[in-house]
Amino acid sequence: MAEIRVNGVVLHYEARGEGPGVVLVHGSWSDADSWARVLPGLAESTTAVAYDRRGHSRSEDPLTQGSVHEDAADLAGLIHELGLAPAFAYGDSYGALVVLRLAAARPDLLRGIAVHEPPGTGILLADPDLRPLGTGFADRIAAVRELLEQAESAAAAELYVDSLAFGPGAWEQLPAPVRHSYIRNAPTYLDELRDPDALDLDLIGLARFGEPALLTQSDESAPMFGEVLDLIDLTLPKAERHLYGGAGHAPHLSQPEEWVRVVLPRALL
Repeated sequence: MAEIRVNGVVLHYEARGEGPGVVLVHGSWSDADSWARVLPGLAESTTAVAYDRRGHSRSEDPLTQGSVHEDAADLAGLIHELGLAPAFAYGDSYGALVVLRLAAARPDLLRGIAVHEPPGTGILLADPDLRPLGTGFADRIAAVRELLEQAESAAAAELYVDSLAFGPGAWEQLPAPVRHSYIRNAPTYLDELRDPDALDLDLIGLARFGEPALLTQSDESAPMFGEVLDLIDLTLPKAERHLYGGAGHAPHLSQPEEWVRVVLPRALL
């Protein structure tokens, strides 16, 4: 484990293996530890890097309102400072939005990307036919936000996991260290919700990203994710899809062996 200063913020990261660079970007509430089940598989043939996004767990919290643009700039800085460019970047959930932002802004740093279920409700709200899906998701987020505004971090984390991420009863099944991380990182989710660009995407910029892109979802997840991926699929010139059966919102946790089989060949292209 190591630390690196990027854009004035100290980020905690872990690098394993040797070979082409692969950077893993975690979603909301989480941290680099969420990749523990897939890092060994990646490290057999790549330099696999997982890091805590700014404000999360062991990385520095600048105590200012953040933005998805800062997260994308941090990812760019990490790739550059570690000498990994052009890297393959994988993003889960909100981390997928970060990867997609970087692909639109700095395609020169990437040789390929993979994203799983980005919550890009912004592009749904812009389409009259899809707006009800985006609005319904936003309504469920509102209940979590209300708890966060009241500093009820534990209750907010449980509601998020059970109603938005994994399904009823999932919170009690999470290992205690994972629950602790979610509660500790709860304020970062409120920070994301206060960022007007957080759940939107630059589709015009993405249309210029000419490298391979893997878009994945689970057959158990909310239909909203599939609609978001459909719009991204229509935008990216070299997109392909993969559907996980019964994997939920985090296949790197629920089905790590399949995740490695799916992602690793793309990371080596």
